[in-house]
Amino acid sequence: MAPAHLTRRALLDVDEIDRYSTDRWGDQVAKQHLADLFAAAERLGEMPSLLKHDDDHSSRLRFYRAREHVLICDLIEDDVFVLALRHTEMDLPRRLAELEPQLLDEARFLHGRIVDSRD
Repeated sequence: MAPAHLTRRALLDVDEIDRYSTDRWGDQVAKQHLADLFAAAERLGEMPSLLKHDDDHSSRLRFYRAREHVLICDLIEDDVFVLALRHTEMDLPRRLAELEPQLLDEARFLHGRIVDSRD
């Protein structure tokens, strides 16, 4: 199975989580927190079946909880795309309604680039 792909937005979220965690709990805790999030993304690449679907939130997006965050993903063919990372205390339904179209466009764009690079 292919690795999970992190979109630009997901990487920006990782940077924000890193800064917040470092400021709040220190460098060591932040590093462990990020390691756990990247391990979760790696697991998803190996086992996409771990992704949960919730029709109440989205017709396409899939979700995976890792520590205090939810990895918001899309599955295109055999490729898992981590589109964003959100804290579990966030109003996820409202944010998804705002972000979903852009997140899905980003996943399709990245998937196209990956397919082109495989050819």
